[in-house]
Amino acid sequence: MEKDRTRAASGGLTLMALAVAGLVVSLQQTLVLPLLPRLMRELDASVTAVTWVFTATLLAGAVATPLLSRFGDMYGKKKMIIVAMVTLVAGSVVCALSTSLGVLIAGRALQGVSAALIPLAIGTIRDAFPRERVMSAIGIVSATMGVGGTVGMLVTGVVAQHSESYRPIFWIGTAAGLLGLLLVATFTPDVGTRAGGRPDVLGALLLAAWLVCLLLGISEGGSWGWGSGRTAGLFAAAAVLCAVWVLVELRVREPLVRMGLLVGPRSLTANLASLLLGFAMFGGFTLISNFVQTPEDQLGYGLSGSVLDVGLYLLPSTFGMMLFSTLAGRFERRLGTAYTLAIGSLLVAASFVYLSISNGHVYDVLIYSGVMGAGIGIGYAALGTLAVQHVPMSQSGIASGINTLVRTVGGSISGAVTASLLTSHVIEGTQAPSLDGYTLSFVVVAVGGAVAAAVALVHGLAYKHDRAHERPVSEMDTSPSAELAAVVGEYGDAVAKR
Repeated sequence: MEKDRTRAASGGLTLMALAVAGLVVSLQQTLVLPLLPRLMRELDASVTAVTWVFTATLLAGAVATPLLSRFGDMYGKKKMIIVAMVTLVAGSVVCALSTSLGVLIAGRALQGVSAALIPLAIGTIRDAFPRERVMSAIGIVSATMGVGGTVGMLVTGVVAQHSESYRPIFWIGTAAGLLGLLLVATFTPDVGTRAGGRPDVLGALLLAAWLVCLLLGISEGGSWGWGSGRTAGLFAAAAVLCAVWVLVELRVREPLVRMGLLVGPRSLTANLASLLLGFAMFGGFTLISNFVQTPEDQLGYGLSGSVLDVGLYLLPSTFGMMLFSTLAGRFERRLGTAYTLAIGSLLVAASFVYLSISNGHVYDVLIYSGVMGAGIGIGYAALGTLAVQHVPMSQSGIASGINTLVRTVGGSISGAVTASLLTSHVIEGTQAPSLDGYTLSFVVVAVGGAVAAAVALVHGLAYKHDRAHERPVSEMDTSPSAELAAVVGEYGDAVAKR
């Protein structure tokens, strides 16, 4: 009895450390969003240029996530979680000391490496926790993505009320990162098998190259012209580099991204839903921050809010994420993981549909915020389970990492797409986006959430008779023979027994 209590207490401390670290990582992703209008003025930069302060973080995370996830399987997940937190702290210091947009973007890219922590944490949970606690623990850690995002904007708002500089925000991020690093180093066990092997550096470089070309083409297409040579050249380069990347990943012995875990029968729908939900959530954060601060007396729309108001108006989403992420496990047990994800995605879509129709009052943003928070809380918790429940324990880290990769790519694309839409719809005689630009952006993001729901629904229907797939992670057969059968069926490869 005493031994069980000790184990439970240890597990609670581990979950607390991972949840706090996940909160800090997601917090740093959105810290700058309420400051984008201020950065445009202070650094004399365009909407598109300043958006890269946010996009660079997601882009770096997209590349680092599969790489550190692979390192986690090779050298230990705890070591890579610590690496992720160290880069977050280093990036925060660079941002705090920056005096130009270029240095600020470089620091934000360093911070973005820490995005790999979420899949590493999920893999650690599968390795360290008893089966009956795995699903709820994954839900809590996954939900920190949304909760930390809204908390980050609230913290920024409070600090901005007392300072005209953006730098104090990053000193706070530095302190939060050090706290997360200390908790992880103290309370996270170094568990799990070591897969061995070597990193796919060429795959990482190619992934970064085609993503940069794609995002740069999307973000600049509105100002350069969608039919211009520069835009077409970037899209062509992205397509060629992506094709080369796929060929490399299929040929190398130990790829950065296993194509079976990216586009395999059961992985494809989970990853596509993750990309679309990431598109919706990060797109919403970017749009609302600017919309709330738009001066209504000058442009005829907006809420004339302050940086602090952005965080306050998004408080309902924070509470919604916290509440519904804890309930997601019950929904999964009753409905199945895929159907739970579909419900969460539909709520996200509904929140943006509402905002596209009614956005002239504070209560409109509050209603949107609450519904969106409930959807993200349910959806992200379900995604964390859906990404790993069909793979063997030895590959849980990389499977979760790939799912986080595509979610981050979705967020990156969303930032570029919404920036392009806003710069393409401006008020005549000004550089300010028009209300039509925001309305169209809200609709586009809503479509992303709706398609994510459809994908999840198709996934649930396709595998409704596959009990091993539909059961929660906590109830799955993870014996060596079951894992080997799952991998053979999914990818056509054999794996070594654990």
